[in-house]
Amino acid sequence: MKTNKLFICLAAFQMLVSCGDKKTKEEATSEETQQDTVAIERITVKGTEFYKGDKPYRYVGTNYWYGSLLGAKEGGNRERLAEELDIMKANGIDNLRIMVGAESGEQDYTVTPALQPKQGEYDDNLLDGLDYLLNEMRKRDMHAVLYLTNNWEWSGGMAQYLEWNGKGKLPNPNIPPNTWPQFMEYTKQFHSCEPCMEAFNNHIKFILSRTNAYNDVKYTEDNTIMAWQVANEPRVFTADNEEKFTKWLTDVVALIDSLDSYHLISTGSEGKAGSADDIAIFERTHDNPKIDHLTMHTWPKNWSWYDHANAEETLPKSIEKAIAYIDEHIALAEKLNKPIVLEEFGLPREGESLDKASSTADRDAFYKAVFERLEQSNKNNEPFAAVNFWGFGGTGKNDPSDGKWNEGEDYTTDPPQEPQGLNSVFATDKSTLALIKEYNDKLEN
Repeated sequence: MKTNKLFICLAAFQMLVSCGDKKTKEEATSEETQQDTVAIERITVKGTEFYKGDKPYRYVGTNYWYGSLLGAKEGGNRERLAEELDIMKANGIDNLRIMVGAESGEQDYTVTPALQPKQGEYDDNLLDGLDYLLNEMRKRDMHAVLYLTNNWEWSGGMAQYLEWNGKGKLPNPNIPPNTWPQFMEYTKQFHSCEPCMEAFNNHIKFILSRTNAYNDVKYTEDNTIMAWQVANEPRVFTADNEEKFTKWLTDVVALIDSLDSYHLISTGSEGKAGSADDIAIFERTHDNPKIDHLTMHTWPKNWSWYDHANAEETLPKSIEKAIAYIDEHIALAEKLNKPIVLEEFGLPREGESLDKASSTADRDAFYKAVFERLEQSNKNNEPFAAVNFWGFGGTGKNDPSDGKWNEGEDYTTDPPQEPQGLNSVFATDKSTLALIKEYNDKLEN
């Protein structure tokens, strides 16, 4: 009888059915994956320090916003995703800042396909892509910071919610006669648009209620996720908007915390640059016990510190200004007793070339200065805990003749309105990757 029962069970397993409960093929083959990844540890905060399990966690990570697009069954590239995750892991990169998904995708120079083609409607293929990405990261003991919307038009973001809710057509600043001041004045309305904020809240509830289809782990219980982030670069815009912005930010943070008290919460702010260039506003908007860690961004080229045509003179000044900006925010993080992450920074190649064979010497020098400041913070127990460079373009292909992104072409971490490859670190950038690995090794030790 025992032999017959064993035979029946084995036969049933071959039909993807267990001796007891039924299992799908994915469920039947997931045990090995779960066993491989069960040891992944949760990221927490104690004072000004991140911890992974019971050990301090400091890192050089990257921006990889398009990861879920690669993970999609249809239109994705899972082979590329696996290769790039392996390259990052081999260089000590285990922390990825990722966009949950774009809104609309119908504007020119906007991420497509969109997770929300219409307000409240979701592309199941891209939800599956996000699940797949997180599961692949889980296998590799990597962690994700997931931002839930965008301040900028390149993925729809807050401006798209405004268009969806009757505030007129989004004035895309990349298309004349629209301007950046016009776009920012338009987007500032988001913080007082009740149906826009309600729709975004519903989006948060939808995403945070998800269970990963590849490992059956609830998002709210997944140690792969380090933190939820309100948005990419949410801005107060002008000082007179501080009260509305703060109320909105406080309400969103409270909502996330009510839905998921397990994970960390951050805002995605640029810091002073996203706070009407006033560090006091940044302090007031982030003096909130439910915000677990602070963020800052610095962009020497975009902020007119760095000029590739005069790199010899402007690169040292850019480094000096960037370190001063970091130091100012370290002091505030110390005051608020929170860790802080420089989660966006970048520099073009020599001459702003998009050619992968062009020199990265200036970029490497800038990266090295930032990494040295991070190492110093580590040695001195300062709250500057980590960085995410912008960004990893991996094996993505770009056209160096014009850099324009067209629908269906590879993403290379530069958003679609920017020249593709402008700030990308490609898999072929050996000197940059070696520098990243060197400092990740130093931080780990």
